[in-house]
Amino acid sequence: MSVDFATVQRVAHLARIAVSEEEANRMVGELNGTLGFVEQLSEVDVEGVEPMTSVMPMTIKMRADEVTEGNRAADIVSNAPLADQNFFLVPKVVE
Repeated sequence: MSVDFATVQRVAHLARIAVSEEEANRMVGELNGTLGFVEQLSEVDVEGVEPMTSVMPMTIKMRADEVTEGNRAADIVSNAPLADQNFFLVPKVVE
């Protein structure tokens, strides 16, 4: 797969990112280099290799599934600066 100047401009437009022509020309080379590296990865033979989440062998620590006290909402919000009906009140950040 190859990326051209028009593709970079279209992606920048879709992402609502202002990109100058000079930056777009530079990005064409960078993106093509990145995609070339990804294509190389598809050539790696992974037959018989187990999927793993870490390079070190690990076992997941499990805890006992025990029923604990519930209905503690009032205790949880008791230290909150502002609360209403067991909900945290926070300042509005989106207008």
